[in-house]
Amino acid sequence: MRPRTLLSRPRTAPATSGDVEVRIVDPRTDPEPTGWSRFRKTTAWQPMWDYEQLRLESWLSRNPTVLGVLSKGGSVLGACLAMSCTPWRGRRFGPSGGRGLSPGWAEVYLSWFSGHSAAVFADRVDAARRRELLRAFERALAAHVGVGLLGVVYRAMPVDVAEAASGPGRAVREIDPTTVLVNRWESVDDWFASLRPPVREVVEAAAETASTLDVTAGAGRTDLDAAELATLLNTHRARQDARAWRSGQRARIAGLHLDTRSPIPTAYLAAFVRRPDVVTRTYRDGAGRLVAFHTLIDDRRGLALPHYAALPVSEGGRPRLYADVYAHCVRHLVEARRPELTAGRTLLDLKAGFGFTTRTLMSVAVPRPVMGR
Repeated sequence: MRPRTLLSRPRTAPATSGDVEVRIVDPRTDPEPTGWSRFRKTTAWQPMWDYEQLRLESWLSRNPTVLGVLSKGGSVLGACLAMSCTPWRGRRFGPSGGRGLSPGWAEVYLSWFSGHSAAVFADRVDAARRRELLRAFERALAAHVGVGLLGVVYRAMPVDVAEAASGPGRAVREIDPTTVLVNRWESVDDWFASLRPPVREVVEAAAETASTLDVTAGAGRTDLDAAELATLLNTHRARQDARAWRSGQRARIAGLHLDTRSPIPTAYLAAFVRRPDVVTRTYRDGAGRLVAFHTLIDDRRGLALPHYAALPVSEGGRPRLYADVYAHCVRHLVEARRPELTAGRTLLDLKAGFGFTTRTLMSVAVPRPVMGR
C-alpha cells in the first residue's frame, strides 16, 4: 500500500501550466521522472539530487520530501525539493497515515546540504521564466497536498531564486550566508602564505596533531562503518545546535526552537560515502576509535564540504582538527583546479581567517492564499 503523509496523496496525472508540465513525484514510490538523468548531468549535479539518494532521504526522514519537476516537451527546465513539515510528528518518522487534512507546511530546502538551493533551473531559464515556473510549482503542490497545506517556505535560497519567489503577500528576509572559498592560488603554499600568522600557526599545529593519528582519505570508500559515521555526525550536530540555541539563535519558525531536519540516517550516509564523487577523510586514534571525519563533494563545477564531525577534546578528541580538514580541502581545490569550495553556514568568523568569503542567502515565506499568484 502506498504510504500517506501530508505530501503523499493519491497519484494523479501531471498538471499543466501554459506550456509547462508540472509533476509532483514521491521518490519513495514513484519511478525516476522522464528527463531527470539528463537534468542531473547539466544542472542538479550535486549528489543530494541523485534519485536513489532522494529515495533514501525521504524514506528515512521525519519530514519526507517530494520532488517537483517542471518540464517542457520532455526536457526538464527546473526542479524543487519540498519537505513535508508537521508540528505533531515529534520523533516519529514518515510515513504516517491519515493526516492528509491536518495542517502543515512545506519547506523547499536541502536539509542536509544547507547553503545550496533546493530550487534549481536550467541555464536557459531567465528570471521571468523562473518566476512562472515557481508559481506553477506552488499551484501543483497545493493541488497535490489539499486543504491541509498552510503555505510553503523557500529556505536558504540564492538571491536570484529568492527574487523569483518573492512578490506581494510574501515575506522575504536575509538569513545567515553560506561560506565560499574562491580558488585564486597557484599552489597550496600560496594559500598558506596568504593567511595571517596566528592562522598559519593553527594550521601547522593541526597538521602536527593529525600526524599522530591514522588518517585515511579516498573517494568511493567501501571500508567505512556508516553507523559509526552517522553516530558521530548526529552527536556533533546536536552539540552545535544546542550551542547555537544558548548563544541566542531563536528563529526558525516564529522564534520557536523547531528544527525540521532529521538525523542523518546510516543507510543514507552509507550510500553517500560510496559515491565516486565523494571523498571521505577519517581520523582514528591508536586504538582505532574514530576521532573525526569529513566528506568532500568533488565536481569540476566546484567542491563542497557538507559533513564534518569530531569528538570533543573532553571525550578523547583532538583540538582544531578542522584546520587540517580545511588545509586538505584547499589542496584538493588548487591541485584539481576547481573554481570554488563551499563550506556551510556556520563559524563565519573562523572560516574568514582561512580566506572564505560569504554568499548571501534569503528565505521567502508564501502563505497558502498567495501560493501560485
